[in-house]
Amino acid sequence: MTRITSAGRLALSYPERGATAGGRPLPAGYHHLHHRTRLGRGRAVFEAAGTAVTTFGVHRASGVRVRCDDGAVRPGSRVDVGLGWGPLRIDAPCEVVWTAYGPARTGFAYGTLPGHPERGEESFLVLLDPDGTVWFEVTAFSRPARWYTRLAGPLVPFLQRCYARRLGRVLRRAAAAA
Repeated sequence: MTRITSAGRLALSYPERGATAGGRPLPAGYHHLHHRTRLGRGRAVFEAAGTAVTTFGVHRASGVRVRCDDGAVRPGSRVDVGLGWGPLRIDAPCEVVWTAYGPARTGFAYGTLPGHPERGEESFLVLLDPDGTVWFEVTAFSRPARWYTRLAGPLVPFLQRCYARRLGRVLRRAAAAA
């Protein structure tokens, strides 16, 4: 059954909204992902990386099709992520559940909507340490929502980790060029 919110929008396909925001353990019953990539040092790297993350520039540069109903992320933004190629493309509808636009933390998380191959949430953060080191951090929890992701079994978490690493490499190059 597809749930609709009082605003007439599709409801998230999982109940633990905002669990990637930190401060508490990720929910049980899901595969957990946590990946960090060192991007470089300094405010310029932080700002360039933050912009690339919050405008989906890093996702697009990594070869993923992204359609967002807003230019930059904001809570409630509807996001459609296209995974794969040609007739094998899978559309993955999401909604931005939280954002961070601060002096040392920039990014967002989106949660899955009905029709997404997984159920869960994924955050993408750029962090500036007090010593000037800039990090890109991906945190996620997910479990299969479709027959083909259940069938793929442990391949899905492996591919998610590969994607997080690819985002980190692409973002490091983009931030260094800024």
